[in-house]
Formats: sequence, structure tokens, C-alpha cells
Amino acid sequence: MTIPFSQLRKKWRKDPKYLQEFEALNPEFVLARGLIEARAEAGLTQEEVAQRMGTSQPTVARLESGHKPSLKTLERYAEAVGMKVDIRLVKG
Repeated sequence: MTIPFSQLRKKWRKDPKYLQEFEALNPEFVLARGLIEARAEAGLTQEEVAQRMGTSQPTVARLESGHKPSLKTLERYAEAVGMKVDIRLVKG
């Protein structure tokens, strides 16, 4: 018998340890969403961004999946999609 993912998610979200770990990943999710939105706004595919960055499409896919990139990599991605990086410190 297969349990639907929606049921598992409801169960997991009741677990304090799960919620703590999920919340800890939020900055990576926010960054990944921002990268994808910037690429979409530029009307580019992952392959096109990769070519502009001088890297591979799988590398761009990893960046967009939430892996923590270096500042240099973020700057190259931003340039590829016609944007700039703006880093801010916020209270935690």
C-alpha cells in the first residue's frame, strides 16, 4: 500500500525536529526560488544560462535546487541573467 505524499507531509509537519530542519533550509529555498525567477524573467533556459556562465546545465540545475553557491558563482549567474547580486544582513 502506498501512502500519498500529502499525508506524509501532514504527519511530518507535526514533528518538531522535522519543522526545525525544514525552517533551517528556508534561506536555500528562497535563494533557489530567486534564481529560477530571475532566469525565467530573462527568458532563458538552464542551458543558455550555463553557456553564458561558461559551465554546464547540470551545474545550473544544482544551483537552482538549493545548493549553497559561492559569491563568485552567484555573481556569474546574476550576470548571465542580466542582474546584479545584492547581499544584505538581516536579524535572525
